[in-house]
Formats: sequence, C-alpha cells, structure tokens
Amino acid sequence: MATDYDEVRSDVKETQDKSLEALQSANAPDARSVVQELDEADGLDGAGVPGGEFIAEELTVQVIPQAGDEFTCFSCFLVRHRSQIARQSGGHAYCTDCEG
Repeated sequence: MATDYDEVRSDVKETQDKSLEALQSANAPDARSVVQELDEADGLDGAGVPGGEFIAEELTVQVIPQAGDEFTCFSCFLVRHRSQIARQSGGHAYCTDCEG
C-alpha cells in the first residue's frame, strides 16, 4: 500500500483544530479597543519624553562657499587650505592627512 507523506496526519489535524478553537474563543481585544487605547496614550504628550525634551526651534546654518585658496580632498571630502595639498592626480587633490 502506498503512503501519502504530504497528507496531514490525523493527530496533527486534531491539534490544529483545537488550537484554532482556542484562539477563536479567547478573550482577545477587538481592533477598535486597541485603537482607542493607542489614541489615549497619544494624549500624554504633555508628560514629556524620559531623558530628553522636545524643542520646537528651527536650526539655521550659514553656508560659506569654498574660497579660492581652498580645495576639497577627493579622499576625505574635507575642505582644506591649498598649503595642505599632498598630491594631485587626474584632476583630483588629496590632503596631507589622507596621504600621510
């Protein structure tokens, strides 16, 4: 007699049915109560964040363009003074720290 190994065994099938029934009969919260609890938790904004605080201030940074006596290192991408050029190759300059 041939055996079908893909067929679910009877003891496994009974266990699956019992666990499904247990999940269906459990007192799980419905989606509306979960959403309501989350909305209530959002109302605690005045309590603050432990270890920090909210700052509603916008930071502004002044960007200064690269001067004529400066270059950007092709390795570390830092803007350096021309006196720190260690090597130039292929139109790219490298600083003394990267070539060091």
